[in-house]
Amino acid sequence: MFNRRKFVKLSAAGASLSVLSKQVLANALPSVPTATGFPIVISTWNFGIAANQEAWKTLSAGGRALDAVEAGVKIPEADITNHTVGRSGYPDRDGHVTLDACIMDENGNCGAVAAMEHIAHPISVARLVMEKTPHVMLVGEGATQFAVEQGFKKEKLLQADSEKAWKEWLKKAEYKPVINIENSKGLPGNQYNHDTIGMLALDAKGNISGACTTSGMAFKMHGRVGDSPIIGAGLYVDNEVGGATSTGVGEEVIRNVGSFLVVELMRQGLSPEAACKEAVQRIIKKKPETAKQIQVGFLAINKKGEYGAYAIQKGFSYAVCDKNKQDLLIDGKSFY
Repeated sequence: MFNRRKFVKLSAAGASLSVLSKQVLANALPSVPTATGFPIVISTWNFGIAANQEAWKTLSAGGRALDAVEAGVKIPEADITNHTVGRSGYPDRDGHVTLDACIMDENGNCGAVAAMEHIAHPISVARLVMEKTPHVMLVGEGATQFAVEQGFKKEKLLQADSEKAWKEWLKKAEYKPVINIENSKGLPGNQYNHDTIGMLALDAKGNISGACTTSGMAFKMHGRVGDSPIIGAGLYVDNEVGGATSTGVGEEVIRNVGSFLVVELMRQGLSPEAACKEAVQRIIKKKPETAKQIQVGFLAINKKGEYGAYAIQKGFSYAVCDKNKQDLLIDGKSFY
């Protein structure tokens, strides 16, 4: 069981770069992190490092932020060792792997899919919902049908190890998330995971886009959808102000329209970190006892390239890649 009051050092297993000490990290970044210039990409959790590196290929070539975030989050979607995002996600309590994702560009265009089965890259389907339909969200069988019509391959997503974990869970049939399990033993998740990857990019032209994708809570009720595919909850971008994404227990993010709130607070003049902190505190204020048992975190970036994060519990981390090609893992600030 994860002890939320003890700082968890991130394993080097998820990183392709050298591990930086806390002191080096402190010296590398000011108290309010500021990009030395565009472009820049940030994303949640330690598996965001590989995702950022993929996104950077597009950004460093002068490409569009939208293309970068889609390419970036497809990395954890395709990772068969990642049981919290994409094709290897743990199933719901009925044994179905259902995936959620959303994407939003600098013009306010957005697309999403929820509870979609049999398609390995929900983020790419979400983008096509945005670009090829008059809708924002497609769900369930309709989302799968649309994906197949667009040329996506329908396949079995339930992996052998995920199926084994599900059958073990059925013996107890109880669900209790473990806070920050994504950081445990260097793995992106286990059977109690509850997370996602959210990514925000600011390209060389100063435009912002974002993406968010997940397999949702392991062993959730069939049909359950969290915040990840919901514009304004799991992700929100306003190109005049900035963008925000969330992580953790989605129900609490939805109740507070969390990512939209963070962006609006930045519009009022708050820094990204301060805006994330205020959003976290509102969740705590509404449900103080519940907040002690769960994790919710926000990550944000503004038009200046300043970024910041805040979470309920310690241990939430995010990855950053700027034009200096530095990938840094940062332990986000927390209320508890």
